[in-house]
Amino acid sequence: MSNKLMDPIGKLMGLRYKSHPWHGVDIGDEVPEIVTCFIEMVPRDTVKYEVDKISGYLKIDRPQKYSNTVPALYGFIPQTFSGEKVADLSRERTGNKNIIGDSDPVDICILTEKEITHGDILVKARPIGGFRMIDNNQADDKVIAVLNNDALYHGFRDLDDVPKSVVERLKHYFLTYKDLPGNPADVEITHVYHREEALDLINRSIEDYRLKFENLDTLLSTV
Repeated sequence: MSNKLMDPIGKLMGLRYKSHPWHGVDIGDEVPEIVTCFIEMVPRDTVKYEVDKISGYLKIDRPQKYSNTVPALYGFIPQTFSGEKVADLSRERTGNKNIIGDSDPVDICILTEKEITHGDILVKARPIGGFRMIDNNQADDKVIAVLNNDALYHGFRDLDDVPKSVVERLKHYFLTYKDLPGNPADVEITHVYHREEALDLINRSIEDYRLKFENLDTLLSTV
């Protein structure tokens, strides 16, 4: 199945109806080196937004209980899915055979020097690494990327190029952003990995998506 899930009928429907950001957005012809991403949150947000899986609209998940805010653009890679192939990678690297995929699109955090003031937008980004995050025995990887052609980050090719203080800030956010007062989240980052592993993860997640939604293009063509 092609990355492009919209046939001619689907494309015509897109002129009238908003495309679903998970299923209806083409992730691009240069995947996995450059990926189209849907941004849910930006650094100034004090409320956690996420896409409603059914409608495709951005919704409020929860207000942040503490003062921490996302330190970079945050969203997901369309037409990806954290399933068996993604979970296999975490099981191989951690030795934990109980890990499963979290059944979500792959999350991505994008570094840029620009002040982008709101989410619900599409951007192109270059993955340079990631965090192997395990949330209650579920693979919840966070791909780290740079905005494509960004004036400051354009030359960054791997996570080693990013200042350690920035990497630590990102790690701290992801380890604490789900905490509730008196009830810390059961999450851990087992590995910080580099570009090649991030690209492998994305390829696996695309395969997982195709296996999970292999009949989606047929369903769309009958609408």
